[in-house]
Amino acid sequence: MVHKKVDIDELRSAITPVYARHALKESVPKYELPKEGMLPRTAYDLIHDELILDGNSRFNLATFVSTWMEPEAKQLIMDTLDKNMIDKDEYPQTAEIENRCVNILSRLWNAPEESSAMGCSTIGSSEACMLGGMAFKWKWKQKMKKLNQPTSKPNLVMGMNVQVCWEKFCRYWEIEPRFVYCEDNRFIIDPKKAAELCDENTIGVVAIMGSTFDGSYEPVEKLSDELDKLQKDKNLDIPIHVDGASGGFIAPFLDPKLKWDFRVKRVKSINTSGHKYGLVYPGVGWVIWRDKDELPEDLIFYVDYLGGKMATFAINFSRPGSQICAQYYNFLRLGFEGYKEIQQACKDTALYLSSAIEKMGPFKLITKGNDIPVFAWTLKEDTNFTLYDMADKLREHGWLVPAYKMPEHRQDLTVQRIVVKNGFSIDMADMLLKDMKKNLDFFSKQKGFIKKEEGHHFRH
Repeated sequence: MVHKKVDIDELRSAITPVYARHALKESVPKYELPKEGMLPRTAYDLIHDELILDGNSRFNLATFVSTWMEPEAKQLIMDTLDKNMIDKDEYPQTAEIENRCVNILSRLWNAPEESSAMGCSTIGSSEACMLGGMAFKWKWKQKMKKLNQPTSKPNLVMGMNVQVCWEKFCRYWEIEPRFVYCEDNRFIIDPKKAAELCDENTIGVVAIMGSTFDGSYEPVEKLSDELDKLQKDKNLDIPIHVDGASGGFIAPFLDPKLKWDFRVKRVKSINTSGHKYGLVYPGVGWVIWRDKDELPEDLIFYVDYLGGKMATFAINFSRPGSQICAQYYNFLRLGFEGYKEIQQACKDTALYLSSAIEKMGPFKLITKGNDIPVFAWTLKEDTNFTLYDMADKLREHGWLVPAYKMPEHRQDLTVQRIVVKNGFSIDMADMLLKDMKKNLDFFSKQKGFIKKEEGHHFRH
């Protein structure tokens, strides 16, 4: 038998205790390629240990993004990470699973039975919102060209509380944003004021099901009613896009009688985030049009790709099919009743937590978590600390609970917000409440505490 010659240096490197290895005893280049490589385990340990400095995702009450999935879902994600979902000819079953998800969502959102609803997956709600907005712009341009009217000054009406992706959309596609500003204790869109901002150049109005600022639903049906009056008075037919990034996966289960979806005829498209209350790890989003006629043909590209001809209307191209499969896993695993139970549990926890925070003394609730399981509060009295201070102190305990100013016209108001997601239990809520009480006790003993909006707050 011929034995393979042993590489002594390789053998020595493999058996060297991990933190005595050369690559771990010296600084590693951070902004350029190292001259030589290293063992797989060494590279892993370097990165793994550095990531310990990140916050614990389960204690992140700022993000809407899912931070927990079942082991079987994680395994399915690992099984499909290498599948490029755009290669529909090579991975036809992944394409079929995406199509099933689109059909499930269109029915969940009450698309008319006689319609041919269509949609696609996206990398998240931001891409989905832009697709919905692009369809509005192209439909508006087609209408204006038939009327021999100019198409150089499109505008989009929305509340000042929209997610920043809508401002990006307006800037990228050269559309004038028209905002309904916050007033007094109203932090969402006012339907009447939104209709007043519309004119012949308005491509559509955006309504939000679950504002990121305070968790509130916007009144889609009332907005539609005001736009109906506008059409009757001025012959302006303005469509609605519903940004259901969060609420699109909550309202159907907890508020089934609430009309916000395709039951409202003026609603032409809806987006949601599968990686928020769709309960999937990032990143996957969805956009659905109530009918194929609402997606202009000019936005659909038919391409020959890797042996097949396919239609594509998403902005992004190559991305893994893993999150699509994980979304379908949740649909099969949970069903309607499973989703309902999880969303109700999140809502119950949010209501429990908001009620306890309100009773602490210095806090005044802006919302309670009655819509999506998200609520915000402010300070109701002068204190020797700010909400920024409370956020800093909670971070010392590992909790990420953001403080921020409300949108333009109410930037005088600073709030804190909590997002309750699947995996955040009543027990964890009690742990958070205990730490908040500790912080209040700490602040009460600080004579030298400087009241400031931002920055460091201790005298040196």
